[in-house]
Amino acid sequence: MIAPNLSWILILPTLGLVLLCLIPASNERLLRGIAKLTVLVPFLLSIWVFMAYDHLNGGFQFIQNIPWVTPLGISYHLGVDGINSLLLLLLGAVSFAAVLISDSVKESLKKFYILLLLTVISTYGAFLSLDIFFFYFFHEIAAVPVFLMIALWGSARREYAAIKLTLFLVGGAAIALVGLIALYLYSGAQTFDLVQLQRYVAIHPIPAATQHWIFLLIVLGFGITLTLWPFYTWAPVGYAEAPTAISMLHAGVLKKMGAYAIIRFALQLMPDAAHFWMPIIAVLAIFNIVYCGLVALTQRDLKYILGYSSCSHMGYILLGLACFNTIGLNGVVYLMFAHGIMAALAFALTGYVEDKAKTRNLDELGGLLKCMPFIGTCFMMAAFASAGVPGFANFVAEILVLLGAWGQYPWLTVLAVFGLVITAIYLLKAIRLGFQGPLPQRLAGLSDTTSFAAKFPYVMLLALLIVVGCLPSIVLTHIASSTKVIIDSIK
Repeated sequence: MIAPNLSWILILPTLGLVLLCLIPASNERLLRGIAKLTVLVPFLLSIWVFMAYDHLNGGFQFIQNIPWVTPLGISYHLGVDGINSLLLLLLGAVSFAAVLISDSVKESLKKFYILLLLTVISTYGAFLSLDIFFFYFFHEIAAVPVFLMIALWGSARREYAAIKLTLFLVGGAAIALVGLIALYLYSGAQTFDLVQLQRYVAIHPIPAATQHWIFLLIVLGFGITLTLWPFYTWAPVGYAEAPTAISMLHAGVLKKMGAYAIIRFALQLMPDAAHFWMPIIAVLAIFNIVYCGLVALTQRDLKYILGYSSCSHMGYILLGLACFNTIGLNGVVYLMFAHGIMAALAFALTGYVEDKAKTRNLDELGGLLKCMPFIGTCFMMAAFASAGVPGFANFVAEILVLLGAWGQYPWLTVLAVFGLVITAIYLLKAIRLGFQGPLPQRLAGLSDTTSFAAKFPYVMLLALLIVVGCLPSIVLTHIASSTKVIIDSIK
């Protein structure tokens, strides 16, 4: 297969963003068309990258490396392996679905699409970058539009949610920045190039005492993005008050940048510190799983249930990161993809219900399957995926994490399994209260999606969950080609 040029994944949507800026705000039809095309193109390119990646040879492929600030070791360095090629596919699918379901947005449409596309392009840049400077640069650029979109298009508590989310994420980013600068200074490699840094520390390891505090800064900083307990409280309110497209993108994709950064910059580069700190992270992961799951059980707001559920499921990712074995790390990357698709689907469906019913409160809903059979069925399937029902990608991912964790932390694994029971309870409760039972009179006139175009984003995300769940080798062969190298470097 012809090798793809990774820069086009950034260049083409950037051109689309510039074109959006030039189109008059009054031409809403053209704005929507250009926005959809702008996210479709990198999605198709991401599929090409994923299919073209040679998992038999492994390593970073399709490399582009252009020196930028040579004295500091900063370069425009792009490349993919089995991990970020899958995350590009995740971002492509979620961003395309997010733009498709945004047809309900009417207010300041041009600004909405510009900010949304800026978030998407920056996230692509972060996942593609093999230079720590550019990863952090794109990571921070992606956060700016999120704050603005929550503040401008969010729900009733949007100002509070936007400020809280921003304070937590900026604080975490500042902590991570200190760790990354320290990594640059104390590694001795004098480069921000990730590949060169990996080669250098493999021969000249960072002293263990230095590793310990640098590792902690990086894991804590990016752990806040990943909603590490107890630094998770920004996420449920942020997702609940955000416009649907941002809830999909942040819960589905942007949050996964935290786990990705921990894998790239902490685990592989500082193995001594990883063995010291990750068992503690594993304990905190159980708090994520059980505590956030129990809080979700008490919620009556559908979006808050999904928000706390998302925080709970990040515990499985954190637990898998602490396993130090290939099966656990395979499960982590697999779950990053599976949860990302599932979370995007669940928030998209909830956004549709809120848009039609003008409420997310389960006490004011009920019987929605009668008037919204398609949306209700999709929500039930998304809930089954989240609960780890066989046939969905989440089942395979969570099984891998639990198998990887059993040899290292058997009692913590038992508690993690209990977390799946909690997940099933609160999601079945949400289905019973929101979609089954009698239909309130005031909701009798609600309409379901009818056209193919309106159903397509939900069907696409659901199909991905089922296909990858039934045929896990599609992604596991890619993932395993890269995780084995990381685990070998930690051991």
